[in-house]
Amino acid sequence: MTTTELTLSDLRADFALRLATLYGNEVPAYNTLVDVSKEVNEDFIRKNGADAERLGSIERVTAERHGAIRVGSARELAQVARVFAGFGMHPVGFYDLRDASASSVPVVSTAFRPIDAAELAKNPFRVFTSMLAHDDRRFFDEETQQQLETFLDSRTLFGEELLSLADRSARDGGLEEPDASRFLDLATAAFELSQEPVDHDWYFKLEKISAVAADIGGVPSTHINHLTPRVLDIDDLYARMEARGITMIDEIQGPPDWDGPDVLLRQTSFKALAEERRFRHAGGEVRTGSLRVRFGEVEQRGIALTAKGRDLYDRLVAEVDARRAGAPAGTTRVEVAEVVWRESLPATEHELALQELAFFTYRVADAPAPQTQTEPATLRALVESGALIPEPIVYEDFLPRSAAGIFQSNLTDDGSRDDDQEGTYYDIERLSEVIGIRISDPTDLYAAQQRASLSAAETALGLRISTDA
Repeated sequence: MTTTELTLSDLRADFALRLATLYGNEVPAYNTLVDVSKEVNEDFIRKNGADAERLGSIERVTAERHGAIRVGSARELAQVARVFAGFGMHPVGFYDLRDASASSVPVVSTAFRPIDAAELAKNPFRVFTSMLAHDDRRFFDEETQQQLETFLDSRTLFGEELLSLADRSARDGGLEEPDASRFLDLATAAFELSQEPVDHDWYFKLEKISAVAADIGGVPSTHINHLTPRVLDIDDLYARMEARGITMIDEIQGPPDWDGPDVLLRQTSFKALAEERRFRHAGGEVRTGSLRVRFGEVEQRGIALTAKGRDLYDRLVAEVDARRAGAPAGTTRVEVAEVVWRESLPATEHELALQELAFFTYRVADAPAPQTQTEPATLRALVESGALIPEPIVYEDFLPRSAAGIFQSNLTDDGSRDDDQEGTYYDIERLSEVIGIRISDPTDLYAAQQRASLSAAETALGLRISTDA
């Protein structure tokens, strides 16, 4: 009798599918979002041909998902990191949503995803994971902090069997059956919406501070907050969803729609829908109510920007805000952004590469014979001569302002915060300590991928390549 072994990528792909099925059963509008995403992608492929797959094959794009979950404490974040490691997913990037939104969003976040290019190509599933900053005095006074810590310490999100199987999968690069199926069953169940009654008074005490805090620290377990299909034309999807009578948030977050190359990430979602939940009231009576905390998000991914490119992007965002503040009444942010982008950002991938504003891998054209050269050739000269062909590296990560914008657009109110208080300090190093694993800087990962391609090109061409712009 032979046993079947599932690799990390096998497990990750199955996990993503199981979560999609789970979430589709819990939030049926998500299934509509997936169906419309498929229609948009198929139509985009028919219209644009091979160019449509410039940022990933249609198989990868249509299989791609990102999920989002929220946990309440350092212990829970460290445990969920172990669970995701069992699927070959590692922490990448640090996102502080506390100051990225005008509303009360008291969380810091990272994303768990594959970091190896080959693993990303097999299955790029990623989960944006937020931790409640319950020690931040801008949001929680000492009494509420202590109540939160007591509540969070009393619950168990991830059982020992799940954690043990995850650790073994991470160590061995996968699991054999039947352990693989057991691991998938337990991991999927850990993110299912609990049917246990919610403490009414405690939940709504937290909701007055922040609906996000209530969704994390006011319920007995974690759950999928949203799953996100990827589309090739998010503006088309937005219009089609509204045509079906599904209410979308007010705008698409991230870069504008324009005639130049797609960069970074554009996101939008349908509005959080009322979901029936059971509440336990002060006298012990359980009554049915509803909450609006989960929504359907969709994304359109572009090219990863270098540090130089991100600096430019941040300046453009600030310029859009400034110009919109002084624009005539009724001028939308999108209208202003389109003008600013056309004025300031290169209109072609070629120029993004030559100005070193975005990350590319570089392929040697027609494999010319190696030649010895003492002086390094410039990247610009090799690209302009056609000796090297730049191919874009897809942005695999997130934008704090966009994530906060999605959260904020799905809140029923802004909550409360006291900005006279000093906030608790978090950065990528501190959150790495919380998780117990070094969080990778996404820019470093893209840069390493680009360097590896240039190193291979140097070997093929027999010369050194200077990347000074």
